[in-house]
Amino acid sequence: MTRSSDVTAIVVAYNSAGVIEGCIAALAAAGAHVLVVDNASSDATADIARAAGAELVSSGRNEGYGRGNNVGMAHVRTRYALVCNPDARPDPSAVSALVAAAARYPEAGLVAPLIVEPDGRRFVQPRSLLSPAHLNQARSVLVPEGPASIPFVSGACFLIEKALFDGIGGFDPDIFLYYEDDDLCRRLMDIRRAPLIEPAAIVRHVRGSSSKPTPEGRFRARWHVAWSEGHVRRKHGLPPPGLGKLGWNALRWGLNAALFRSNDRIRYGGAAAGALAWRRGETALAREGLE
Repeated sequence: MTRSSDVTAIVVAYNSAGVIEGCIAALAAAGAHVLVVDNASSDATADIARAAGAELVSSGRNEGYGRGNNVGMAHVRTRYALVCNPDARPDPSAVSALVAAAARYPEAGLVAPLIVEPDGRRFVQPRSLLSPAHLNQARSVLVPEGPASIPFVSGACFLIEKALFDGIGGFDPDIFLYYEDDDLCRRLMDIRRAPLIEPAAIVRHVRGSSSKPTPEGRFRARWHVAWSEGHVRRKHGLPPPGLGKLGWNALRWGLNAALFRSNDRIRYGGAAAGALAWRRGETALAREGLE
């Protein structure tokens, strides 16, 4: 019988001192061994993780989300790995429920929990730019009552066999942030190992609280959203983002700069810069000094 003790939870953290202790405590209470990959945090994340009893791997630099999980996966010695954001909190029975579902449905590529937002909303991934149009029906998404095969899941938390993760090459190492979970799900579906959601496994998620937001961080995030969209579209043979979208973001950046709306200026400026960088053939890794 497979147990939750057969699971190593990988938590990639970057300046996550405000949330990491609660995440580690919840994962330990759920029966998982906890491995924290610290992406060169400048706050007390590493010290808090170590004091909370987690195994700590220091990456030495900020590798991003997917690459950080690849670093963590190299240290996993259990059959299963649970990829978990530092602002996610699994219920005590969540990990065992995921493991039980994985045992019942071995053909599944990965098993994801039902994510519950702070307001009580139950979240199921509504769409993906890598999904066929007929499946991108965000307004009609239903929360399944039992285990269900779905094309895409959120990367906030999911269980996967280490051997399968390694076998498909892990997360795309060319991506620093965003769409790496969509890409992983798409590659699993391509080998007929579609994701599964197990609604009996509940994970509480406070979105965007893994690290403290800053203007630089907001620009960086929008840059990577735009760059990664172009990257995964090209990778999977989809039409590239149109020039109209780039022009629209550039226009909005200019208007908001003229009106001194700093938050929107940062948002649209980052999106335009990331899209332009992708069109020029620049890489996300070069921007982050990882090449």
